[in-house]
Amino acid sequence: MLRSIFLLLAMVAGGINAAYAGDTVSLMANTSPPYADKKLPEQGLAPELVKLVFARTGYTPEIAIENWSRAVEGAELGVYEGLAAAWYSDQRNETLMFSEPYLRSELIILKLRSNQGNYRTLEQLAGGRLGVRVDYAYGIDFGAIERLQLVEENHLIQNLLNLLNGSVDFVIGDRRTIVVQLHEYLAGEINKFEVLKMDLPGVERHVAISRSLAGHEKIIEDFNRALAAARQDGSLDAVINKWDEQLGKVD
Repeated sequence: MLRSIFLLLAMVAGGINAAYAGDTVSLMANTSPPYADKKLPEQGLAPELVKLVFARTGYTPEIAIENWSRAVEGAELGVYEGLAAAWYSDQRNETLMFSEPYLRSELIILKLRSNQGNYRTLEQLAGGRLGVRVDYAYGIDFGAIERLQLVEENHLIQNLLNLLNGSVDFVIGDRRTIVVQLHEYLAGEINKFEVLKMDLPGVERHVAISRSLAGHEKIIEDFNRALAAARQDGSLDAVINKWDEQLGKVD
């Protein structure tokens, strides 16, 4: 039913896109603090960066925060003009045109300090239980790790609680997201967690504009040009550093 509604709206949007000449770009992002949340200042770190960059162009972004599946499907069908904080994939690139990345996220793996094991590589997790989120794209081939058991949960906080109660041995997640959840829900337990000293792939966030939107190439071209200028003058890093200082850390 929902998909039928999106298809109907996409047909209407197609007529609008053909005559698109406005300066407002409607973008969507999924709720994922600190990156995007209606309750956060500037709607979160990602929207603040996107607005900063677009301020140097002739476009004004209007960013709505929705659940991820609705945001992606709407952008791909042309109901919405794009996504504010999208991860790149070849499949999404077929219907969305991606900007250069404006923000990089770091994946980390946590264990309890009471676990005295020395883990420096993913292979050393063999035989363990790793807490992961359902349908989360980590960019890691967990199947290559011998006897590693993946324990799936819908939310990161469930994984962290599982680690505390011994249901899993490790938890993987985005560093900033983990920091937010630990300080919000487990402030008194933070010292029990330890970050493994392990190099993991990072995740980059992009603005992605629907290829069905007339003028999508120019929007991305202008965004990329403004992004390069914001990197050069330090204004992009200033916003990122501000957020990271406010969020705190986990060691």
